Amino acid sequence: MTQKIMWQPDANQVAAARITDFMNTVNAQANQQLTTYDDLHQWSVAHSDQFWSQIWRYFDVIGERGERTVVDANKLPGAQWFPDATLNFAENLLRFNDDHIALVFRGENGTRQQLTYAELRHEVAALAAAMKADGVEPGDRVAAMMPNCIETIIGMLATTSLGAIWSSCSPDFGVQGVVDRFGQIEPKLFITVDGYYYNGKQLDISEKTAAIRQQLPTVERTLVVDFAGFKPKLNTGWAHWNDYLDRSSTELTFTRMPFNAPLYIMFSSGTTGVPKCIVHGIGGTLLQHLKEHGLHTDIDRDDVLFYFTTCGWMMWNWLVSGLAQGATLLLFDGSPFYPGPEALWDIAEQEKISVFGTSAKYLSALEKADYKPAESNQLPMLRSILTTGSVLAPESFDYVYRDIKANLCLSSISGGTDIVSCFALGNPTLPVYRGELQCRGLGLDVQVFNDEGQAVTQQKGELVCRNSFPCMPIGFWNDNTGERYFNAYFARFENTWAHGDYAEITAHNGVIIYGRSDAVLNPGGVRIGTAEIYRQVEKIDAVLESIAIGQRWQDDERVVLFVRLREGVQLTDELQQQIRQVIRANATPRHVPAIIAQVSDIPRTISGKIVELAVRQVVHGETVKNTDALANPEALEYFRNRPELA
Repeated sequence: MTQKIMWQPDANQVAAARITDFMNTVNAQANQQLTTYDDLHQWSVAHSDQFWSQIWRYFDVIGERGERTVVDANKLPGAQWFPDATLNFAENLLRFNDDHIALVFRGENGTRQQLTYAELRHEVAALAAAMKADGVEPGDRVAAMMPNCIETIIGMLATTSLGAIWSSCSPDFGVQGVVDRFGQIEPKLFITVDGYYYNGKQLDISEKTAAIRQQLPTVERTLVVDFAGFKPKLNTGWAHWNDYLDRSSTELTFTRMPFNAPLYIMFSSGTTGVPKCIVHGIGGTLLQHLKEHGLHTDIDRDDVLFYFTTCGWMMWNWLVSGLAQGATLLLFDGSPFYPGPEALWDIAEQEKISVFGTSAKYLSALEKADYKPAESNQLPMLRSILTTGSVLAPESFDYVYRDIKANLCLSSISGGTDIVSCFALGNPTLPVYRGELQCRGLGLDVQVFNDEGQAVTQQKGELVCRNSFPCMPIGFWNDNTGERYFNAYFARFENTWAHGDYAEITAHNGVIIYGRSDAVLNPGGVRIGTAEIYRQVEKIDAVLESIAIGQRWQDDERVVLFVRLREGVQLTDELQQQIRQVIRANATPRHVPAIIAQVSDIPRTISGKIVELAVRQVVHGETVKNTDALANPEALEYFRNRPELA
């Protein structure tokens, strides 16, 4: 069944899009006659060496490209992209040095700060000089436990200007969660804040920072940003941010590094064990983000780009790369619902946000709160909404076009920390189909495989990528043999990246994601994506959110659904019957849960993703190995020893 078209660009929008200009450039320089996005995508996959070279040239990457584009292109893992190239990440993000606004910070407590590109460069120079004097060298790790504020971006740019490696998390992580991450990578410098604001509270983290610092013996300097006004007294080896900066240094020099030198160390959510340390390279991250921002999101200097994210989620790293397009980045830290659901939309109106990024869960919660930005806010500049983090239900497409704005490109995007980018995402020249991601990313041979490893369309299966691409991770930190890296992505299908999403490619080459494949339900041998159930359940007004697992039962598996209801609502027999009827009518009898149970809260990672595997482990009496990865680990207790599951 073809889904409804929710939005379509007009001829002028298509003609003006940078992706159209890019296709015309390819036609002229590579002697092609490409006319559609599908043509361009097929060419980019069939000639990926030419494609990535074209991206380098089109976006005028600063650095030495070298003679070779790729060695062992068909080896997964093992392909080497641009093996002779040298470049610096910060140099490419700081290519502009003018009075255009680079960063605007809006805090939950009403704070507003801004920096121009020239001012940002000056601040980065002052920090980089101090770090260099402190002995930070190429390959050293700088770890930051920071809010999404201007100093965090300055820290990342100063670190990467020196050829050092950046890793970050947010200040709401617990002590063990931070140590589990940064303890593995042995940082030389640790950057943090005195405290932060969330949901109307001012939170002092000085004791937590001291406890973390004791368990990071390699740290030679701890740098504290006065963010929440607590003005802590510092120990030996600690420094206040403003005292540390070398204001005498105005010249910023960049250490150019090999294309595949490490840039970021990022972490898996780590609910099933100590987080994996995923190492991303300088050149691959840069090229992929240039492609995604410039072509797939159509960002340029006139844009104000916003993504609601913390510094522990890959969308922060993705957001920051918008500097390379010369856009204005809008940073926000705090609760998106404080003092009310209007919080982010008032900022969007005041700051003239043109690209608004958030999570699918946020849009769902906004609709449940009955907030309609179209009635409350003037949003003439808003042209695109991006969502990720979980599956965006078709009903959320309806909500956006009905209650936010009818004329915009709603791009559901999907990829992950694993590639610090997207496999499927938006496109300003394509229609938006209800419930679908618009397209597969350029240069990526994304397919859906059935259990036999055959590519299929209009069937559900495993999302894979059949070709190598520059932003594949370099590997995992301290995985000297590469075995853990290989097993994570390449063990299932030969010479193919298996991403772990359960998905479908539609008749018009859109993508539907049905959830994580490791959370797929399998009652009676029929595979069901959890998102198929959530979509139906969360239509019901009484249900705020839900989580479904498969429970081992009588040599099979039965579907168990847990629901979090509106305040004061109880799970009656009538409500259970309503939930079952909605699922049966709109999905299949197989989707109907055997058991429905009420819980007060649902566990989620600090980046907001619900954790089906952890709930499944608790239900089966197994140990959840790393609860520090959770924002609300106490919620797991609601699932333990449930009498209805005995």
